[in-house]
Amino acid sequence: MITALHYVRLAGFPLGLGLASVLVSGTLNRVMIVELGLPAALVGLFLAIPVLIAPARVWLGYVSDGYPIRGKRREPYIVLGTLVAGLGVSGATLIVLNEAAALPVVAGGGLLAFMAFGLGHTLASNTFEALLADKFSGAQRPRAVTLYKVAMFAGILGGALVLGRLLEPFDTGRLLAIVLGVMVAYAALAALAVSRQEPEIPDLEETARRASGEPFLAVVRSLVWANPHARRFFVLVVLSVLGTLAQDVLLEPYGALVLEMSVAQTTRLTAIWGTGTLLAIVIAGTRLIARFGILPVLRAGLLLNVLVFAGIISAGALGSVSVFRALVFLLGIGTGLSMAGLLTAVIEFTTFVRAGLLMGVWGMAAELGQAGGGLMGGVVVDVMRRISGGDALLAYGTVFAIESALLVIALALTGGLRVDVAARGTLKASARRAAEELTPAAW
Repeated sequence: MITALHYVRLAGFPLGLGLASVLVSGTLNRVMIVELGLPAALVGLFLAIPVLIAPARVWLGYVSDGYPIRGKRREPYIVLGTLVAGLGVSGATLIVLNEAAALPVVAGGGLLAFMAFGLGHTLASNTFEALLADKFSGAQRPRAVTLYKVAMFAGILGGALVLGRLLEPFDTGRLLAIVLGVMVAYAALAALAVSRQEPEIPDLEETARRASGEPFLAVVRSLVWANPHARRFFVLVVLSVLGTLAQDVLLEPYGALVLEMSVAQTTRLTAIWGTGTLLAIVIAGTRLIARFGILPVLRAGLLLNVLVFAGIISAGALGSVSVFRALVFLLGIGTGLSMAGLLTAVIEFTTFVRAGLLMGVWGMAAELGQAGGGLMGGVVVDVMRRISGGDALLAYGTVFAIESALLVIALALTGGLRVDVAARGTLKASARRAAEELTPAAW
C-alpha cells in the first residue's frame, strides 16, 4: 500500500535535483565566468555536456532494466548516479579553483568532470522516472508527477534564494564548502527518498533476463525505431518541448527591446511565468487529469500557448506592458498544463520490463527539444535582426510564430494517441519478445 509518507520521501530526490541543478547552471556558471574569469564559450561547453550526452539515457535505462544490483533495478542506480554527479561537480570546482593550473588543464579536467556530472545526473534522474513508472499506476501517476515537479521547482527556487546569500561575500573556500555541502545533501536526499521504495518483483530474475536477453541496439530498433506509434510519440515530445520552451531565454530581452521594460520589470517575468506554471501543474496533477484525462489536458496546454504566442506578438505591436505581463502568466498556465499532461503520458507510454529504456528514450526526446528550442530561438532572432535592420518585434515575433506552428503540429500528432489504454506490463514472460511490448492497441 502506498501511503502519504511514500510520496513525501520520494519528493526528496527532485528537491535535491533542483538544488544541484541551480548550483551548476546558476551559481557555478556565474562564478566561473565573472569571479574566475573563464571564457564564456568554455563554460557554455561545460554546461552543454549533460545535453550532449542525452542519448546515453537510453543505454543507461537498458542497463537498469536488465542488470539488477542486490535484487533491485532502480534504487542502487539512483544512489550511484547521485554519487557520480556529486563527485563530478566537486571535481570540477576543485579544478577551476586551482589558480596554478593552465587553461588547457582546466579545460580538459573540467570537461571530464562535467562529463561525470552529466552521466551521474542522467543515470539518477532517468532511473528515478522509471521507478515512478514501476511504483505508481492509475490516478496515482499524475499525483506522483505533480509532486516530482513541484519539489524540483522548490529546490530550484530555494537554491536560487539561499545559495546567492551564502556566497556573500565571495570566497573560493566558501564556494568549495557550499558545493560539497549541496552535493552531500543531494546524495543524502536521494538515498532517503528511494530507500525501500522499489516494489518487490516476485520473478525478478526472469524479468531481468527478458530485459537483458536481447542486445541493446536490437531492442531500440524493434521497440522504438520499427514502431510507428513510438516514433510518433517521440516526435510529439520533441515538438511539444521545443515549441513550449524556445522562448525560455527570449521573454526578458523581448520585454526590454520591444516594450522598453526596465531590468527590474523583466526580471519579474520569470517569477510570473513560474507561478503560472507551478499553479497549473498542481491543478492538473491533482484534479484535471483525473477528471478529463491526460490528452485533453495536454491539448489544452498546447492550444493555450498557441493563442498566447499570438497575443504576445500583438502586445508588442501595441506596446502594452500590462497585457504582456498577463500573457506571460497565461503562458505559464499553458506550459504547466502541457508539462503535466506530457510527463504523465511519458510514464504511461512504458512497459514494466522496459520502463528504464523507454523513459530514457522519452527523456532524450525532451532534452533534444529543450536544447533545440534554445538554439533555434537564438539563431532565428540573430538572423531576423540582421535581415530586418534590427527590428526586435519582427525578430522575436518570428520565433513566437514558429513556436505556435510547432505546437499546432504537436496538437495534430496527439490525434492518433490512446494513452488511456496503454499497455502496462501485463505481458506474460514466456510468450512475448521485447518488441511486442508496445503493440498498436496500446497507442
